[in-house]
Amino acid sequence: MANVSVFNMEGKEVGTLELNDAVFGVEVNEHLVHLAVVAQLANKRQGTQKAKTRSEVSGGGRKPWRQKGTGHARQGSTRAPQWTGGGVVFAPTPRDYTIRLNKKEKRAALKSALSSRVQENKFIVVDELKMDEIKTKKFKAVLDNLKVGKALVILNDNDQNVVLSARNIADVKTASVGTMNVYDILKYNTVVTTKAAVATIEEVYA
Repeated sequence: MANVSVFNMEGKEVGTLELNDAVFGVEVNEHLVHLAVVAQLANKRQGTQKAKTRSEVSGGGRKPWRQKGTGHARQGSTRAPQWTGGGVVFAPTPRDYTIRLNKKEKRAALKSALSSRVQENKFIVVDELKMDEIKTKKFKAVLDNLKVGKALVILNDNDQNVVLSARNIADVKTASVGTMNVYDILKYNTVVTTKAAVATIEEVYA
């Protein structure tokens, strides 16, 4: 089992924590991780884009000039794609971009992402993250103490003081154990979490 150091909010090491290999020590399945990221990004798309084809643009019912004898190229409608105000060739239409992964694939992808962060020493455990007040400056100081820049902060509970203190810091995102996802784990350079959150993750995913 992997051991990681546990730090306090001042950045000092206060102990170690043994991580469950069933969650944090699995073999990284890059293919599944890729599928999970593609699915998440695809599922964010609204799919509501729309443009009109030549059959949907109003007007253009009459042939603009006779077929022969004018010196112009033959034209059948003023709403053909080559005309200003005409329809769009192969116009986009509303569609559903949803990609679905089954539960086992989702769990395996999440475990792989967490394991990769542990292997790269980009998984930092803090004994607790508590804020007496909503203060961005104080939360930034905690990250500086941990020598962390772009980070995903995983909390065990939705502590509003911590969430709101971190909200205005660029390149920092907070998530609970229930809302963390593969894309965010990979997007941010470091994962910062609490001992309580680690225990919950192991309980849910082991």
